[in-house]
This record gives sequence, structure tokens and C-alpha cells, in this order.
Amino acid sequence: MNKIKVFFNKHRPTKRKLIQIYAALLFNANLKGFATGQIYTGPLKNICTPGLNCYSCPGASGACPLGALQNALASSKTRAPYYVFAIILLYGILFGRWICGFLCPMGLIQELLHKIPTPKLKKGKITRALSFLKYAILAFFVILVPIAYAFRNFPLPAFCKYICPAGTLEGAMGLLSNSVNEGYLRMLGPLFTWKFLLMVSIIVGCVFIFRLFCRFLCPLGALYGLFNRISFVGVKVDRKACTDCDICVGKCKMDIKHVGDQECIFCGECISACPVEAISWKGPKIIIAPNVIDEPLPAQPMTEHEKDLYDRRTCVVEVRRKRL
Repeated sequence: MNKIKVFFNKHRPTKRKLIQIYAALLFNANLKGFATGQIYTGPLKNICTPGLNCYSCPGASGACPLGALQNALASSKTRAPYYVFAIILLYGILFGRWICGFLCPMGLIQELLHKIPTPKLKKGKITRALSFLKYAILAFFVILVPIAYAFRNFPLPAFCKYICPAGTLEGAMGLLSNSVNEGYLRMLGPLFTWKFLLMVSIIVGCVFIFRLFCRFLCPLGALYGLFNRISFVGVKVDRKACTDCDICVGKCKMDIKHVGDQECIFCGECISACPVEAISWKGPKIIIAPNVIDEPLPAQPMTEHEKDLYDRRTCVVEVRRKRL
């Protein structure tokens, strides 16, 4: 009995994981669509969900902010995309990449794939360099190409059309899996083959690399990351208490240089890793519960290397403070 209890305590979902699941279900609440094989086009589709969730998914109850942004830019020749800019600006200022860590269905899928027991690729200089690729994708596929084609009177949401794995997984596969849409199979061509192979590559890669798509390819994460420093919700560091030991950076699976930078998804795992409790949540407790990561989450013991690093850096910081 005790072994069963220990097993369930070890594998029970954290509050963050539950929030991710609830968000994914909320954003795909149109259960009727999975049965009928039809896309919901009601009034809720005028509202952008915070996370990456394909408009064409049979269960999608809202619009994808990235798709809405591209479509708005594609129509920018005739009208300014004020609404989409305003909603993304609102999400960014309120939450930053907290959305990636808590509300994005694609983030949840990637984390579940990464739980498959296999050897994992650790972060390093190469992954840090690759993390800048998503900013290039944001600039070229999400902004420049749609604007360029707007002046040709030919709307082209380039990221959705050529890259987005959420569109292939949730939209294309969701529709094609229903026998009602079997006629679509005859319309598939080289573009679908490319996107399908890309989707499979990303899915397989996520098993070995933590949040591969989120870290290297997602332009929505790149966009939200620009607001991390000013976002209302997230994590904060008490600089007076911090000893610059970088244990938090080492524990983080994302390619951060410091807690709260543009690569941080505000998952909160660094809070328990900090030996001096210098990291805490920022934002109202109604949104961020103190124990949202685990219940309870005691400080994790440091390895010998981390303890040595912490001791040496603490000494350096103390000497600097005395000199000041």
C-alpha cells in the first residue's frame, strides 16, 4: 500500500501541469468539432487565445494570436491591425512568457513528449545560439512575408503555411482523422508532405530536447519574451539576497542567461533551486500560487560541484559588499 502511495505522490501532476491541462481543454472546448470534423466559426473565434493553438483544429474555440497577426499584416494594405496588436501587447505586458510555461497547449505537448525515458540533450552554447533562430522566423515568416504579399493583394500567412507544427498536428491531422473529410486526402501535395515531415521531426526531437519547438522555432514565444522584463506576472530576483551562484541557471532547462530574461518561461522551478531563497513569484497570488510547482517543494540538495561553486561565489560577493 505504501509503495502505491509513494508511486502516485511521485507521479501526480503539479499545479502548473494541471493549469496547462485545463488551458488546453479550454482552448479546445468545441468537442462537437471532433465528432463532426468541422471547424468552429462562431463568435468566440474573434477572440485570440494566449497560447499557440491552431484556428483550424476541430476543437479550437478561439483564434491563434500568431495566425491572427499574420492575417492582419496580410491585410495591412487596406486596414491597420490595431486589434491584434493590442491583444498581443496586452498578453505580453500582463504575462510575458508565463503564457509559454502555463497556458500554451504546444508547450504541454512538448513537455509530455520529453518525459519519455530516453537520453536527453543538455543545453549548451549550441542550443543557446539556436534559440535566436525563432527571432529570425518571427521577423521573416510572421512579419516581412505577410506584409510583402499584402501589397500584391495575395494574403500569405507564411509561418502557418510553411512551418507551424501546431497547424499540422491540431488542424490538418485533426480534420483528416475524421472520415467526413476523407475527400481532403486527394488534395494533399508536396507542401503537406513537407509540413508532415517537419512535424514528425519536431515531435521526435522533443523527446530528446526539452521544448525544442518552444526554444528554437516558436515566434510567439519570441514575441512574448520581449515583454519578460516588464510583465506583470512571472518571477523576480532579490538582488540584495542573490549571490550570483548561477545554480538557478544551471537547473533551468531553457537557454537563459539569468532568471527572467527573454528565454525564461516563468515555470518557477528556479525558486526551489535557489539556496538563499532570492527568487520568488511576482504578480497576484490569485494567478500565481506560492506552491504552483509542487506541493510542497522543499529546497533541492546541491551537488558537490554546485556547493563548491556557491561557496566560492558567495565569498566573492561578500568581499565586494564589504568594499562598497
